[in-house]
Amino acid sequence: MAQEVGYTTMESPIGPLLLASTEEGLCYIDFANEEEGLPRLVRWCKKTLLGVTPEKNEAINEQVKLQLEQYFAGERTEFDVPTVLYGTPFQKTVWTELTNIPYGETRSYKDIAIAIGAAKAVRAIGGANNRNPIPVIIPCHRVVGSNGALVGYGGGLSIKEFLLSHEEGPLFAHATSNQAVR
Repeated sequence: MAQEVGYTTMESPIGPLLLASTEEGLCYIDFANEEEGLPRLVRWCKKTLLGVTPEKNEAINEQVKLQLEQYFAGERTEFDVPTVLYGTPFQKTVWTELTNIPYGETRSYKDIAIAIGAAKAVRAIGGANNRNPIPVIIPCHRVVGSNGALVGYGGGLSIKEFLLSHEEGPLFAHATSNQAVR
């Protein structure tokens, strides 16, 4: 039986966000407004949720929106909204491990690989990070290169830099993808 997916958009300091949830919890965030993000959400739903078409639904995303607003206002360091992960078992293991990275801290791809017992899977960790369907809530932005450099982020390095700076203060404020940040 297919689940319903409700979506809404919100403004944030990193630009518009498209949020999507099922009755079970948040399943998708895109760094986009409705016009740009909805076609991607529709494709994701068809691939992931067996043909479900998302419908506009503010109410189902109300708690997520509130917690994100609190996070960006500096009033929240952890999220407790229910989430539903759609991905391979490996991806889900990686995404779950990412939620163990404390606010204001970073880990390397190698650290994540070791933590899940797959020390040689560093590249696969990067691939799973790239496919994280719930960025910010599942903090893939807290994963950096082994030398501390900011590398890759689905929303772009400027958003990754903003999120890390927001959490850690000025340490990351002037970092670039070519500079070590620790």
